[in-house]
Amino acid sequence: MTTPSHTARPRPGSSPALQAWVDEIAERARSRLGTGRVADYIPALADQDPERFGLALCTNDGNLYTAGDAGMPFSIQSLSKVLLLSLALRTHGDVLWRRVGLNPSGMPFNSLMQLETEGGKPRNPFINAGAIVVADHLVSAFATPSKHLQDIARTLSGNPRVLIDHEVLGSEWRHRARNAAAAYLMKAFGNLDNEVDEVLETYFACCALRMSCRDLAVALNYLAADGRALTTGERFVPPAMAQRINALMFTSGMYDAAGDFAYRVGLPAKSGVGGGIVAIVPGQMSICAWSPALDASGNSVAAQYALERVAEGLGRWSPGATRFSSPPAP
Repeated sequence: MTTPSHTARPRPGSSPALQAWVDEIAERARSRLGTGRVADYIPALADQDPERFGLALCTNDGNLYTAGDAGMPFSIQSLSKVLLLSLALRTHGDVLWRRVGLNPSGMPFNSLMQLETEGGKPRNPFINAGAIVVADHLVSAFATPSKHLQDIARTLSGNPRVLIDHEVLGSEWRHRARNAAAAYLMKAFGNLDNEVDEVLETYFACCALRMSCRDLAVALNYLAADGRALTTGERFVPPAMAQRINALMFTSGMYDAAGDFAYRVGLPAKSGVGGGIVAIVPGQMSICAWSPALDASGNSVAAQYALERVAEGLGRWSPGATRFSSPPAP
């Protein structure tokens, strides 16, 4: 991706009212800290501070509003699946759907049961097995797929310091048994073209990317802007593709709690066990909230609460508004 002359570089937000609203939501979300538990099945994530909370809101004209720990990098984990899917669709198009489904799984993100009964074809690209198939596409397309994704993440976020956390990568590799089981099962069904270890290394490296709420809100803004990347002004994906990725996030982006989140919040979203959640308001903005403590479905408790408050306030949002106020929490 090259940088054209006309871009909408992210900049500090120009609306004091909108910044005050973001600050208010962040303050209220802190009341949920202490609820849930940090992911510990990946040992390198177990040391995260559950008292951390960050929020970033990036409007399509490049205004960036942040609160709390919005500038602190964290392991993005399954948030990387959105970038993986976007890159695979850019390189392979709809042929991808011959190997990955488009439907919610209704099962935990690392379940093997459906994979066995459904012939090695994962239900969607946001469960682990689906993302492994997507990573397989990238291994076929690029000589160094994880470096390519890191470079794309740097370009889209405008942050050249985005990197792969090798401590997390090593931890995931050492505790890869369940993901390896899924990969070998798909290999046995003929749904993995490359060697399992190579595909898993790429998948884990993508999950081990370290980015902040600010980085993610800016990087994934293309999903709110008909596919156009904020930092370059280029069309990263076609508008129809952005719409379809948003649709998949809405139905399948929050693990087996996607329906509950859709009912409560009503926005396309993707979560990761590092505690981050990205939500999209098509045509308006992208949002990232982060706090490491998770609920039983693997979704951040405080980040979900913050996004509920954002969704409540969107009906009162307009560029000229002078005050925003979320309704009292029930």
